[in-house]
Amino acid sequence: MSKASKPKQAAVAESDKSNKATPPSTSDEQLQELFMDELKDIYWAENQLVKSLPVMIAATENAELISALTSHLDVTAVHVTRLEEIFTLLNEKAQAKKCDAMEGLTKEGEAVIEDTEPGTVARDTAIVTACRKVEHYEIAAYTSLHTLAGKLGLPDIAELLQQTLAEEQEADQNLSVIAESI
Repeated sequence: MSKASKPKQAAVAESDKSNKATPPSTSDEQLQELFMDELKDIYWAENQLVKSLPVMIAATENAELISALTSHLDVTAVHVTRLEEIFTLLNEKAQAKKCDAMEGLTKEGEAVIEDTEPGTVARDTAIVTACRKVEHYEIAAYTSLHTLAGKLGLPDIAELLQQTLAEEQEADQNLSVIAESI
């Protein structure tokens, strides 16, 4: 073996090591599994919010906050339906997987109600804060799902996820304005 061929062999061996990543089909399968897992997670989260938002609405006396949360409850029901549409487009049964993050956030929301006096600025501010934490979680989840849908070549699903993402961002912005006015 010549000295000239040794560096070439070493380079090929190094190249082989760097190409030992997961084969594309397995990588795509893993992305698909991740996407489905995240989809089930946010489906559980949105269904949990349908149950939790009425508690928040009942706990505030601020008309602007009641209106915003009531409107978001309606939009959240649309999100559940939209997620069910996505499951259908994927030829999958709509299935929820418990979302520990959302469970923690909703418990935190319940705790701020218990820890504050009715009709106070403190309670309304605490409710807005709890709701904004939920919105930020949802924004992160939908941003990730949108990115994954793009990577998986699912443009129709990516578009549906983008609609929901925009609605979550709008809800967060509305809550931000309310927080300033309380």
